[in-house]
Amino acid sequence: MTELLTTDALVFERAGEPVFEPVSLAVSAGDVLALTGRNGAGKTTLLRALAGIIRPAAGTRSASVDCAFLGHLPAVKHDLTCRENLAFERGLGPAGRTEAEALAQVGLAGLGRRPARALSAGQRRRLGLARLLVRTTPLWLLDEPYASLDDDGCAIVDALITDQVAAGGAVVLATHQRFPGHPALRRLAVRAAEAAA
Repeated sequence: MTELLTTDALVFERAGEPVFEPVSLAVSAGDVLALTGRNGAGKTTLLRALAGIIRPAAGTRSASVDCAFLGHLPAVKHDLTCRENLAFERGLGPAGRTEAEALAQVGLAGLGRRPARALSAGQRRRLGLARLLVRTTPLWLLDEPYASLDDDGCAIVDALITDQVAAGGAVVLATHQRFPGHPALRRLAVRAAEAAA
């Protein structure tokens, strides 16, 4: 299997104190890795470090591919329409599905002209998920992807993860609510560093 992302003894510090215990991991094509741990253990911080958004204080991170990060907030511009949000995202990298195809896949067909500010919390989460579809990115890093979603929305997340892995990609996600029922699912417990506990 092709390794997409590796870390060795990765540590992030806040105010000079480590946030989580050192993390070593390897993510290969076809993997689904769920980060588990209590609130405040550092799962979101770890995802941001894996994405390269923040710089670790110690250890190493190596990525052989581009990754897409979907945070707890869907990162959409409220004054743009759904379609405009996705068109902007699509222009950032190798094109994936069209805006209309992505909206249909996440259950927002017919809402392309609606401003993002007019969407419910669950619909904004779905629009955030649609951002993953309009670009081709081998590695997805997802922070609480099931948040604000009903059962149908959670099933969409499961299907998107299955499709991503089937296409040769991988997914790392932090979640409390639910775990994808994918046979490749592995779990990694993130533990708060003693100094940060």
